[in-house]
Amino acid sequence: MKDVRKILLPLPSTSNAEAALVRGGNFARRFGAHLAVLHVRPDGRDIAPLAGEGMSGAMVEDLMRSADHESARHAHDVHTLFERYTAANPDIKVVPLHSAYPDDAPSISFTVVRGAESEIIPAQARLSDFTLVPHPDSGDEVSSSETLHAVLFDSGRPVVMAPRTAPVGLIKRVCIGWNGTAESSSALRGALAWAQTAEAVRVLHCGDYQRRGPSAKDVVEYLAAHGIKADAVEFQPVERDVGKGLLAACREFDADMLAMGAYSHSRLRQLILGGVTRHVLESADITVLMSR
Repeated sequence: MKDVRKILLPLPSTSNAEAALVRGGNFARRFGAHLAVLHVRPDGRDIAPLAGEGMSGAMVEDLMRSADHESARHAHDVHTLFERYTAANPDIKVVPLHSAYPDDAPSISFTVVRGAESEIIPAQARLSDFTLVPHPDSGDEVSSSETLHAVLFDSGRPVVMAPRTAPVGLIKRVCIGWNGTAESSSALRGALAWAQTAEAVRVLHCGDYQRRGPSAKDVVEYLAAHGIKADAVEFQPVERDVGKGLLAACREFDADMLAMGAYSHSRLRQLILGGVTRHVLESADITVLMSR
């Protein structure tokens, strides 16, 4: 499908990276697209300003060497994982980034860049059709993932969160969480690439989730205009939690992808009080597309 030509996959470490590579490879095959794997190495020189905060020059030098050593280890581990994946998947051609990607043939590249993840990844994402991120549950709350939020808030493109475990096969059953907002509209547009070839598509809506805007019935009609057959089902909150109800409805449909708008309320409010976006980020065990 020509709508998807380049997929960005930032891998800060090997945490959940194998599952993300498998998902990314499946996407590259499905769309005949290029999977651009990116590892950002922090620049140890960013520690230097600490010298003005009560640390001696020698202490800062030690910190810089330690940070650079750790950075080199992460880069080596990620590249080793990449080489292992490409060796096991020879149908995905390894090509240099920005080369002429083979038409309708899956390809992959690996690039290491030094700098700040929060600046480099969103910038790269702006010229990618979407960004795939590993499930970011490496010991911290998922909702605090810097990479995921940097793409969501500063790229203008959708972000797709891979599941924790390596998925099997292509995405076949797609759920679209709808509440009438601009964010859910953006996610709907991003989901078309999968919905057009899915076996089944369902629009999920909930009275407690709906804002002013088009209804789920309107979404079904919009999808029909794109040649996509879908139904609309109203779900109920579980234990008064809309996020739990949304994921329960996805499980009932046996969905392998959920597309939804992110942070219809402010991110700060959702982080403090909880919310649909936060619950899905922390609890989903399927591929999730989110858009702002």
